[in-house]
Amino acid sequence: MNETASSERYLQGMATRRAVLGDAHVDRAAAAATEFDRPFQELITEAAWGHVWSRPALSKRERSIVTIALLAALGQDDEVAMHVRATANTGATREDVCEALLHVAIYAGVPAANHAIKIAKQTFAQMDAEKAA
Repeated sequence: MNETASSERYLQGMATRRAVLGDAHVDRAAAAATEFDRPFQELITEAAWGHVWSRPALSKRERSIVTIALLAALGQDDEVAMHVRATANTGATREDVCEALLHVAIYAGVPAANHAIKIAKQTFAQMDAEKAA
């Protein structure tokens, strides 16, 4: 572990990352990290999770909604699915996700929203199946 990985911001980021994405996801990412991508994992933990996601001005629910809309607008399919799954931890509802994707349709385009809606529906179906099992 380097100096960044033990900083206060990194530790806050790891706590927030775990609260939003869940221990299983974070543990898989950590286990898969190599010497090549470990600096990237440390960067996103410290900057995205320790700085932006940990700020008090927006709730985790609000940040979740904004993040899903931005990722959908950018066509980041895997990240959309990951953050839709994270709504189980952030308090964002399916209605919140729907509303965010309606905004995407207007401001970023119908194809982007349409594709993100497909991903969200698949992700919610998987989550429902996991709960039922």
